[in-house]
Amino acid sequence: MLELRPTCEQCNKLLPPASTEAMICSFECTFCRDCVEQLHNVCPNCGGGFSARPVRPAHEWRSGVFLGKYPATDKVTHKPVDLAAHALFASRLKGVAPEDR
Repeated sequence: MLELRPTCEQCNKLLPPASTEAMICSFECTFCRDCVEQLHNVCPNCGGGFSARPVRPAHEWRSGVFLGKYPATDKVTHKPVDLAAHALFASRLKGVAPEDR
């Protein structure tokens, strides 16, 4: 089950559960679209790429499967990236498609 982290790890922008600005890597590192672009679609934590984070339904369309039963976490993970160090790291990976990393 995705945690649906509440903020961007880089800029701390609010990313509520219904946000279409939230992007995640396969380890669920969470960043806003603007920061993902600044990071060249290279996760600073694992080197993977990002995808749009799914939105968990707010309404119970099917029994028991909705945000009310499975709420988003309120745990904030704010660990700004050293952009100079990331530029060196990303330079090796940004030309490689995420599925080939």
